[in-house]
Amino acid sequence: MKKIEAVIRHFKLEDVKNALNEQGVAGMTITEVRGFGRQKGHTETYRGTEYAVDFVPKVKIEIAAADDHAQAIIDTIIKAAQTGQIGDGKIFVSELSESIRIRTGETGSEAL
Repeated sequence: MKKIEAVIRHFKLEDVKNALNEQGVAGMTITEVRGFGRQKGHTETYRGTEYAVDFVPKVKIEIAAADDHAQAIIDTIIKAAQTGQIGDGKIFVSELSESIRIRTGETGSEAL
């Protein structure tokens, strides 16, 4: 099993969610996050005064997937979230050693 974490732009969330639903992804967790990478934030003007926004708001999507579905999910996220500009986000993939459905006690891939 794999845990896929994707940090994307806010306005791409619906596109990614819809594409993943079409792909058959049954569930995901969404978290509003802030951070920076190569963008290094940006400046905004409020009432004539410029100020720096060091942490850019993003959305983090977390998905637990079976090994044989992980690459298709990753490709779907890339296709739906990509704008071609700096700040599109990142995807992190890690091994998931165990998953347990609390309601039934199912473990492993059956719990997904």
